[in-house]
Amino acid sequence: MTGEAATSPATVPQEKFSWGHAGLEAEFATGSDGALRITRLARPDAATLSPVGPESALPLVEITALGHGNGWSGPRFLDSALGGRLRHRAHRSERDGVWHRLYVELFDEATGLAAEVVFSSPDGIPVVRSEVRLRNEGAEPLVLRSVSSLLLGALPSPDVLDVHRARNDWLAECRWFTEPLRAHVADIGREFHEHDSRACLAVSSRGSWPTDGHLAMGALSDRTDGRTWLWQIESAVAWRWDTGECGGGTYLALGGPTDAEHQWREHLAPGAGFTTEAAALALGSGFEDALAALTAYRRAGRRPHPDHTTLPVVFNDYMNTLMGDPTTEKLLPLIDAAASVGAEYFCIDSGWYDDAQGWWDSVGEWLPSERRFPGGGIQAVLDHIRRRGMVPGLWLEPEVVGVRSPVARSLPDDAFVCQDGIRVTEHGRHQLDLRHPAARAHLDATVDRIVAEWGVGYLKLDYNITVSPGGPLLGHARAWLDWLSSLLDRHPGLVIENCASGGMRMDGASLAVTQLQSTSDQQDPLRYPPIAAAAPTAVPPEQGAVWAYPQPEFTDEEIAFTLGGALLGRIHLSGYLNRMSPDQLALVRQALDTYKSLRRDLPRAVPFWPLGLPGWDDEWVALGLRGDDATYVSVWRRGGATGRTLRVPHLADRAVRAEILHTSSPPATATWHADRSWLAVELPRDPACLLILLTEKAPGQAA
Repeated sequence: MTGEAATSPATVPQEKFSWGHAGLEAEFATGSDGALRITRLARPDAATLSPVGPESALPLVEITALGHGNGWSGPRFLDSALGGRLRHRAHRSERDGVWHRLYVELFDEATGLAAEVVFSSPDGIPVVRSEVRLRNEGAEPLVLRSVSSLLLGALPSPDVLDVHRARNDWLAECRWFTEPLRAHVADIGREFHEHDSRACLAVSSRGSWPTDGHLAMGALSDRTDGRTWLWQIESAVAWRWDTGECGGGTYLALGGPTDAEHQWREHLAPGAGFTTEAAALALGSGFEDALAALTAYRRAGRRPHPDHTTLPVVFNDYMNTLMGDPTTEKLLPLIDAAASVGAEYFCIDSGWYDDAQGWWDSVGEWLPSERRFPGGGIQAVLDHIRRRGMVPGLWLEPEVVGVRSPVARSLPDDAFVCQDGIRVTEHGRHQLDLRHPAARAHLDATVDRIVAEWGVGYLKLDYNITVSPGGPLLGHARAWLDWLSSLLDRHPGLVIENCASGGMRMDGASLAVTQLQSTSDQQDPLRYPPIAAAAPTAVPPEQGAVWAYPQPEFTDEEIAFTLGGALLGRIHLSGYLNRMSPDQLALVRQALDTYKSLRRDLPRAVPFWPLGLPGWDDEWVALGLRGDDATYVSVWRRGGATGRTLRVPHLADRAVRAEILHTSSPPATATWHADRSWLAVELPRDPACLLILLTEKAPGQAA
C-alpha cells in the first residue's frame, strides 16, 4: 500500500493512495477542494477501467445533522454540508487473517466532527465492506439525521444501467425484478440546467422487520458489458439505499437508519461516538458472478459454527402439521416416524408453553405446559427425542411479551420498547428492549434453563410482530445481535435458526450470527419453488431452511415434489409422517438419503440460475449450485411445455455426465448437449421436480 503517512491537505492539496489485494483494487485521491474520494474500485482483471478524476467522484461520507443540511435539496443522499467539509487527516492499513482493512480518518474543522471510514475485504474476493465511526471532538453537541455507510460515484450513465431489487413479502419472499434505471431518473437535459436531476430510486426498510417489503439488497448492471455492482446493507432493523444521476454518471449511496424514513436521530454530545450499520458491495462481470463473490464474503464474515458444514436434517412439527398445537400424545409418534426416515434434529414448535386457550397475548414466561405434557412433562418428550438419536429443539419468540403475561407486569417499563414514554403494543404483545439489563437477564435465564437444564440443542427464534419506526429500534437491534452472540459464547454447540414470520428478518447482520435462516412460511408446495430457487441470493444455500412437508394423503408424485424443493438448501422436514404407509416413508427416506449424499458440497457451492432468476408465476423454475467437482440443478415444472433447455455456461464445451438424483415425474429425462452448453430436460407431467447431478466425464467414460 502507498501513502501510509498522515498528511495535511494544506501541505499536500492533492494526495493519492491505493489499497487492495488480489481480488480488489481501490484508489483514493483528494480533489482541489481537499475532500478525499474513491477514484477507482474494481477487480484487478478489469484493466480497462481507468480511475476517474477526483472532481468527478464523490466524498467518502455524507452526513446530515440538524443545522447542517444539504447543498442541493431533494430526496437524494448527496451534497451534504458536513460531508463536503470532511478533510483527510490520516489513513492506515492492516491485515487480520483473511481480512484486509483500511482505516481512513476525516475531520471537519467547523464542528469538530471526526469520521473514521473502515473498509474491509476478504483476501482474493472482490467485495468491500464499509462502515463509518463518528466522534464529536468539538465543544457543541450534534444531532445526526443520516450517515452514509458506503458512497460511490462516477458509475456508468443511467442510460446503460439496469437496477435489480427484490420484493420480499410474507409468504412471497425473494422476488427479484429488473428495470432500466432511466425508468426512475428521467433525462432532464443536464446540459441546459447545469444541475443533475433531483430524482432518484430510493428503497428502505419500513419497521422492525428489516426485510419486510424488500430485501436489504440491490444491484446495478451495465447492459453494454455486464459489469455488476451488487450490495447488501447489514442491518437487523433499518436501512436505505438510493441511486440516481450525478455529473453525467450514476451514484450509489448505502446506509442505515435516517430521520426521513425511520424517525432516527442520534444526539452526539462532545466526546460521544456513533458507528453506522455496515454495507457490502460486490463486483462482478454479471449478476451471478457478483453474487458468487457476495456468497464467498458472507461465508468469510459469519460466526464459525459446526452446523455450517454438518448440515443436519431438521424435523419441525409446525408447518402443515401440528400448527402450534403440540402434546405428548401427538409428538411421540411423530418423533418415532421422523427418526425412522433419518431426521437428525427434532424441533417442537410453538404452543409448548400454552396451558390455556388464547396463548398469543400471554407469552413471555416460557414455561412448559402441564396440560399438554402430562406424566413426565416436556422433559419426557425431549428425552424421547434423544433416545431416538436426534437432538431436541424448541421454538421461542424471545423479544415479545404478551400483554396478559406476568412478565409484562414484573419488568419495568423501560425494559420494553417505548415511544414517547408509552410501551409499544402490537397484536397483543409488547416488545422487549434488550439494551435494558432486566430484559436481557430475563431472556438469559430463559435460554440457560432450556439449553443447560433441559438439554435442548436447537432454538428456532421467531419474531411475529413489527414495530413502527421510531424510538430505540436501532439500539435494540444491535443489543439483539449481541445477545445472540452471547448465547453462542455460553452454549457453543447450540444451533440457532433465525425466523421472523418466515423471511422478514433475512438480513446480512442476522445471518452473520445465526446458523440457519427461515426462507418462508409458505404452506403451498406449488408456490414455494420461486422462493426456494431465489433464496440463495439472500442466504448461502447451507443456511437457507426450506420447508418440505409431505402428507399421507399426497400421491407419490406430490410427496416427491415437496421433498425435492428443499434438496439444495437446508431441509426443514414436516408433515404427518406417522400416518404414512411404509412405501410413502420409503420415499421420504430416499429423498433424505439423496440430500445426505450431496450436502457435503453445499458449503462451498455458489448459485446460478439456468432459466434466470424466477418470476413468481413462472411455469418453469430452476436453481443451480456450482461446486468444486460437481454441479447440481433443481428444476420445477408448474405448467407449460413438457421440456426446456437450461444454460450451464461454466460447463461449456465439456463432456458431461447428467445423472438424475431425484424426480417426482418418472420417466423424466436430462440430456447434456456439449456443443450448445445446454441441459435439455423433459418432465412429462406437472407439477413436477427434478434434481440433476452434472459431472465432467473422464476420457473414454460412458454417459
